[in-house]
Amino acid sequence: MPSDIAIKFCGLSRPSDVSAAVDAGARYVGFVFFGKSPRNVSLETARELALLVPPGVAKVALTVNADDGFLDDLTAAVPLDMLQLHGSETPERVAEVRARYGLPVMKAVGIREAADLDAIDIYAEVADQLLIDAKPPKGADLPGGNGAAFDWDLLKRRKYWTVPWMLAGGLTPENVAEATAWTGARQVDLSSGVESAPGVKDPALMQAFAEALRT
Repeated sequence: MPSDIAIKFCGLSRPSDVSAAVDAGARYVGFVFFGKSPRNVSLETARELALLVPPGVAKVALTVNADDGFLDDLTAAVPLDMLQLHGSETPERVAEVRARYGLPVMKAVGIREAADLDAIDIYAEVADQLLIDAKPPKGADLPGGNGAAFDWDLLKRRKYWTVPWMLAGGLTPENVAEATAWTGARQVDLSSGVESAPGVKDPALMQAFAEALRT
C-alpha cells in the first residue's frame, strides 16, 4: 500500500536516479544548483533529467542565494514546478522570487534550537512551502545534504503551520518512520541518506526508504 507521506528525493544527477526515485514512489524530485555540492548539475543536465520525470511528480530546483540572472537562465532552460531557496534569502527575497517567476517557492529554514522556530512563522507568510532542515555544522561548505539531524522534540508541539512543510536533515531508511511519527511530518526530503557515496544515489536504499514509510 502506498504511503500517504510524500517523499522528495533531492540531488538527482543521473537518469538512473530519476528512474529509481519514480519507482520508489517519489512525489518530488530535486536538482541541485550549487557549485560546492557533489550533487551539483548543469542546466543542460538538469533539463535532460527533468524531461524524464513523469507527470504528477514535481520537479524542484534547489538554489542557494541565486541572483536573478541565474534564475532567469534556470527557469528558461529547465521545465520546473517549484523553486527551493536554500540559502540566507530574506523573506523579502522569497516574495520577490515568487512574484518574478510565477512558480511556487519552498524556503528552507535551518533549525538547531527553539529560538530558530520563529523563522518558520516568518517565512510561512511569503513561501508556498517550507523545508525544515538541520542547520549545517559550523564551518560546513553545504547548506544542506550534510546528513545531520536536529532535535525532533523541537517540532513535537509545533507541528502545524499555515503552509505545507517537509522534514529534512539526517533522514535514513532506519529512522524515517520514527521521525515522521515523532514530528507529525507528512512530507520528507532527503539526499545523502540514500547514497552509497556523496552524490551517488543507491536505488536499493531509495526503495528501502519508501518501504519504511509504508510499513
